[in-house]
Amino acid sequence: MEADTALLQVRNLQIGATVYPPDAKPHDIEIVQGVSFDLPKGRVLGLIGESGAGKSTIGLASLAYGRGGVRITGGEVLLNGHNILESGKKAIRGVRGSQVCYVAQSAAAAFNPAHRLMDQVIEAAREHSGESKAVLTQRAVALFESLGLPDPQSIGDRYPHQVSGGQLQRIMTAMALCSEPDLIVFDEPTTALDVTTQIDVLAAIRNAIKQTGVAALYISHDLAVVAQIADEMMVLRNGLVVEHGTTQQIIESPAQDYTRALVNVRAIEHPQATDTQKPLLEVNHITASYPGSPEPVLRDVSVQLQPGHTLAVVGESGSGKSTLARVITGLLAPSQGSVEFNGTPLSADLAGRTRDDLRQLQMIYQMADVAMNPRQTVRTIIGRPLTFYFGLRGKDKSKRIHELLESIELGPEYADRYPAELSGGQKQRVCIARALAAKPQLIICDEVTSALDPLIADGILKLLLNLQQREQVAYLFVTHDIATVRAIADSIAVMYQGQVVRYGPKSEVLSPPFDDYTDLLLSSVPEMQVGWLDNVIANRRMESAGH
Repeated sequence: MEADTALLQVRNLQIGATVYPPDAKPHDIEIVQGVSFDLPKGRVLGLIGESGAGKSTIGLASLAYGRGGVRITGGEVLLNGHNILESGKKAIRGVRGSQVCYVAQSAAAAFNPAHRLMDQVIEAAREHSGESKAVLTQRAVALFESLGLPDPQSIGDRYPHQVSGGQLQRIMTAMALCSEPDLIVFDEPTTALDVTTQIDVLAAIRNAIKQTGVAALYISHDLAVVAQIADEMMVLRNGLVVEHGTTQQIIESPAQDYTRALVNVRAIEHPQATDTQKPLLEVNHITASYPGSPEPVLRDVSVQLQPGHTLAVVGESGSGKSTLARVITGLLAPSQGSVEFNGTPLSADLAGRTRDDLRQLQMIYQMADVAMNPRQTVRTIIGRPLTFYFGLRGKDKSKRIHELLESIELGPEYADRYPAELSGGQKQRVCIARALAAKPQLIICDEVTSALDPLIADGILKLLLNLQQREQVAYLFVTHDIATVRAIADSIAVMYQGQVVRYGPKSEVLSPPFDDYTDLLLSSVPEMQVGWLDNVIANRRMESAGH
């Protein structure tokens, strides 16, 4: 299709912002620098790159919007031949939600918990089209059905908290499609989902795009995911286009070094340790429920972890992975079973644990942004456990802070920065240094790379492996990412509906024959090849027909 017939034409797009450093004068920066592309109707363009590359900024600019002080400083965004950047506010409001729609990363944050789903799905379409509630409700039900949602006739009567994360993401897609737009911007719509749910959502989104003929920008940092849905890919870095081509060309023969690094980022694999020392951690027949709920979240869970080794706890959302971590750390007391550390039973309740118990067992959380006080410097954040556990102050404390910063490959110049002055990967490194400051024997890592782009996540995993070799610290790694498991684990516990369904050394757990659930998990990890999703769906249909 020729460029002059493209639905969306972006020409020399330039986007900037003003930054306000705490100890320097405000200055302007360029976020997007002269980006151009064409997107015909019925086609999908994948925008790829690490955090800060400008992906979401470009996607939002296609809606004539700049988030958080960002401003469009040059170029054109032509929608059906009209430059929407020159439209007035009223005209742009008429375009958004009718001609162009947006599907955000966090569906949970995009819905009002006080209103039923159907009312929210049809709201924008009703506002812009003037069609009746009955007509739009019928259209929404048809979309629910095409997106593979259960009970399409009645699911709209539920509230957001009454559906799963994957279902809510598909309902958000239905909300965007209900207005029958020309263009949809999908901004990391499957990043927060486990691999099995991600497959269903990807397939549903792709089918919806084919059926409606809508054009789409699909924003992601995961090449393997985008390869299943995009016709073309544009690789971005620091606001510049690194490479632009068909999906097949980008995946099979990338021209640029940066693109090749993205394609090959999943290649690392940690060799399995075979040490048979006495267990550092023993979880014995744990059953646990949350207050007010009679239904157990964990059922008779038992695992062990050797000193200096890594146990990966893997499973889909709701399998009990994070709940197990809460029991081990004393944040949730089990109704049955015990946790032993170095051969000594730990108090089931956090209040009953000694200061040394707390020191020996540290935790790194998924979202580094909310795990640090934004008003404290890196020096204060890392220094607090040094004073709390070891009484360090003054020069001794500063020396140890600098040592810890060097160990996470940042350096002492970061000590007086605030979290807002750090990238996502740097924030997670500071959280790692804070955990290491206590000199623990065990660190629980709860989805610590899931919010990071692949290259940054790869760097964090390599750092954790190097620190493990140097410090002989053990890791309990909670994750739904099989690629991460292969990269870092010595042993694996696969969890499903609160139970351990497969457990043992990595070589055994990842080798056939598999139980049905482990087979589903492993087969759901997107591969870096065009057509992978089609093969997975076809295989599952054959298996269903066989049963």
